[in-house]
Amino acid sequence: MPDPSHLTERQAKWFQSVREGLERDTGRTLDQWADLARTCPETAHRARLAWMKATYGLGQNHASMVLNAAFPPTASWSKPDQLAGNLWSDPHTAQIFAVIRDYIESMPDVVIGQRKSFTAFSRNVQFAAARPLRSGGVLLSLALTPDDSTLLGVPGRESWSERLKGVTTVTRTEHLQPELTELLQQAWTRS
Repeated sequence: MPDPSHLTERQAKWFQSVREGLERDTGRTLDQWADLARTCPETAHRARLAWMKATYGLGQNHASMVLNAAFPPTASWSKPDQLAGNLWSDPHTAQIFAVIRDYIESMPDVVIGQRKSFTAFSRNVQFAAARPLRSGGVLLSLALTPDDSTLLGVPGRESWSERLKGVTTVTRTEHLQPELTELLQQAWTRS
C-alpha cells in the first residue's frame, strides 16, 4: 500500500478496504499471500497477475496488492520523490512544474500524488494533474470544463481522471498568469 501521507482520505480508505476485503474474503493475510506470490514462476507483472488469477482466483485489485507486497517495485507510489525525479528530469519542464506545484501547495489541504506518468493534485478529490510534454511544456489538466475558460481545451486520451475535463499547455513560467491561477483556485474550491 502506498504511503498514506501521499493519499487523500478517500484513497487511503479504498486501499484499506481492499486489504481488509482480501483478508476477509480469502482467510489469508497480505503477508501470507505475498509468501505464496513469491512462488510464482512468472517474472513480468501482467503474467504474475494472470498466474494469481488462474492459480488462486484473485481479482485485479487483490492480486496487484499482493504482488506489490511480494515484489516491491523500485519506483512506486511509496517512493514519490524517485517517481517525480524520473518524470520531471528535463530542466525546462521541471522549472515550469515547480512554479505550478508551488502555487498549488500554497492552497490548504492539498495532497500531491506522484504517479509514473503524471503528478496529481487532490483535496477531497483530484482537482488537477500535470505531465511533461515532449515539446518542452507541461500539460495541465483541471477539474473544470472548456466552458469555464477559453484557456481550457478538451483533453485527449489522458489516463489521470475522468474528473479532469479541461486542459491547457504551459510552455513558460510566465504563462502562469492570473487567469490560470484563478482556474487552479476554482478547481481546488470545487474539490
